[in-house]
Amino acid sequence: MYKEKLEELGLTSGESKVYEALLVLGPSTVGPVVKKSNVAYSNIYEILNRLLDKGLVSFIVKQKTKYFQAEDINRIKDYLVLQEKELEKKKKIFEDIQPKLERLGFDKKKEEAEIFVGEKGLMTAYEKLLKGSDKKDRGYFFYVHDEEYYEKAEKFYVKSWHLMRKYKSKWKGISTVDFKKTKLVKRYPSFVEQRYVPFPVPGNIDFINDKVLITTWKNPVGILIHSKEIVESYRSYFESVWKLAKK
Repeated sequence: MYKEKLEELGLTSGESKVYEALLVLGPSTVGPVVKKSNVAYSNIYEILNRLLDKGLVSFIVKQKTKYFQAEDINRIKDYLVLQEKELEKKKKIFEDIQPKLERLGFDKKKEEAEIFVGEKGLMTAYEKLLKGSDKKDRGYFFYVHDEEYYEKAEKFYVKSWHLMRKYKSKWKGISTVDFKKTKLVKRYPSFVEQRYVPFPVPGNIDFINDKVLITTWKNPVGILIHSKEIVESYRSYFESVWKLAKK
């Protein structure tokens, strides 16, 4: 009758059936309890032992026979109080080990890759690239100038600057010297610092924190990679080239 409610209080299905049966039967041997509760005889002692541990059931011995009985129903309240204390204890243990576990798994974060197609897809990729960054973070990019897709790329990057403003991150970029003559460079916002080199750069690559976005512009496609290791590799290369680049 009250099996479901007792389960909501934390008892198992079997414990609820047996406890309710004992409330109805009063002191009883296991035979009537099995019949009344409809639990398997092979499980009855395990269930009774759990209820004994919870303080909800006790037993007396008459002529060498055990008679089990349900304790006063107020013991359920005592059981719940005990559960609350145990939960608080577990919460404190978790709070203590949480930062240690996070540090343990920080460098082992799964690497993920996503592909975005078209200019709208690329804008979504940039949003994901920047998400989680703030004014303390520094972003980096390589840009390959090509007249074939320059106009398309120019319009896109001007639109993308509002995202960079939103997250307040600052950026450093390296491109080839022929890009220096374009209109886009003259429109650069103050949070972008640009330098130029007389030799090819590895591609259209943006990276910040633990994310890298590799873009191709002929038929716009972006590959967003979540990998701290790859970012560190690109950053190391970027800093080496930055020392050779000119304003």
